[in-house]
Amino acid sequence: MTMIRTHSLAAFGVLVAAATLTAADPGHVRIVQTNSAGDSVSLIDPATNTVVGEIRDIEANHGVAAAPDGSRLYVTNEAESTLDVVDAKALKILARIRLSGRPNNLSISRDGRRVYIAIAQSPGAVDVVDAASMTRAKSIPIDGAGHNTYVTPDGKFVVAGSIAGRSLTVIDQSTERMAWSMKFEGGVRPIAFEKNPDGSTARMFVQLSDLHGFAVVDFATHKETGRVILPDVPGAAKSLNVQGAPSHGIGVAPDGKTLWATSKWYHFVAAYSMPDLEPLGIVHVGHHPDWLTFSPDSKFAYVACAGSNSVSVVDVKGMKEVSKIAVGQVPKRNITAVLQ
Repeated sequence: MTMIRTHSLAAFGVLVAAATLTAADPGHVRIVQTNSAGDSVSLIDPATNTVVGEIRDIEANHGVAAAPDGSRLYVTNEAESTLDVVDAKALKILARIRLSGRPNNLSISRDGRRVYIAIAQSPGAVDVVDAASMTRAKSIPIDGAGHNTYVTPDGKFVVAGSIAGRSLTVIDQSTERMAWSMKFEGGVRPIAFEKNPDGSTARMFVQLSDLHGFAVVDFATHKETGRVILPDVPGAAKSLNVQGAPSHGIGVAPDGKTLWATSKWYHFVAAYSMPDLEPLGIVHVGHHPDWLTFSPDSKFAYVACAGSNSVSVVDVKGMKEVSKIAVGQVPKRNITAVLQ
């Protein structure tokens, strides 16, 4: 394993990454922002950085995924333990699908046929919903209550992380059976992915409980190859009320050139060059940044700030916050989607 990399602030200086998003008509692109302590989901137009739509009556909405054709949004509903299916044009709920337990985050297959939901209750599972029939098709057991699920960039695997199980489970999407798994010393939090030139998964960047940074995992060998530790900010007060997750929110920009990770301790996002993971700088945002997504052209990052009830818009090249967008209560998960 490589040496742990850490940097002082002085040294710093100051996958919704699909190709279809890059070429999308910007008039149809939306940043979809869940509000975990409210009952609405906010839709932001990145052309104006304003809220232009709202999905109502989803209490304690956790995660959101978009159908590839832009016709539907799928929102996990913690209050009802359902997957709520939303007409993306009318912003109305079409159906509530009963799940096997309380859900956290979710992902969707590249063809839009299957939705994969992390069930945040013991013994732990990924519920699979058939999008055509809008029914729960099966539950796939995993090691510990589920927190997040992801479909890999090539669409071949579903990756599920568990905080309680301190585990990462990789599921073969074609068979919907476990392919392999690995353990960590802490709970598995958000994950970002790097692609090989052929589109397959090269590395995973895994945030863990009580780690102010992320682990680097080689997807082919299933081995951890190193860690990157985010910098401390000299003289700054450290926020300790972070629910065991000092760094929660990570993503690789659609152009594959940078990786960004949040610091809930110090309320910033840190940027690293790809693939060498050299530090590029930090940008201070709102309180408790919890998740992030990007504009399709990779020019802006949208950072959900749970402690500020806002989304910070970060200029990627300029390394600065350029806007704050007021949303609902305790915004956490967000995605970039092209909607009808």
